[in-house]
Amino acid sequence: MNQINGPEKHSDADKKRKIRNDLILISVLIAILAIAGLMFMLLRVEGDVVVVEVNGERCGSYALSIDRTVEIRTGEDGEELNLLVIKDGKAYVESATCPDGICAAHRPISKSGESIICLPHKVVITVVKLSGDVIEPDVIA
Repeated sequence: MNQINGPEKHSDADKKRKIRNDLILISVLIAILAIAGLMFMLLRVEGDVVVVEVNGERCGSYALSIDRTVEIRTGEDGEELNLLVIKDGKAYVESATCPDGICAAHRPISKSGESIICLPHKVVITVVKLSGDVIEPDVIA
């Protein structure tokens, strides 16, 4: 008897072929993601300047080539503090008076496009790469 609407029967060879094809597809996807991640990591360039914005307004630019410590004061009376340290071509927040301290726990940044953000104080610190045709008059040397 031949069942028209009965369950389909697959041979063991069909099941093995399907599993093999699934594994090949997953392997190819993982390889593509790994290559894309490596390309992203290798093609990032070192930044020249760290730009500090408070509440969406630019309040300073500092060369990464000069070691310094910058107090970023926010709040009505300047009672909130983020202590930015630029050392050895990298920038990091050494300490902050914000309640969570996530910005102070962030690793140092030096690549163009990287940033440290302190949400409670509305502070954004971003590394930028200056191109030859861009003039930044407020960069502090």
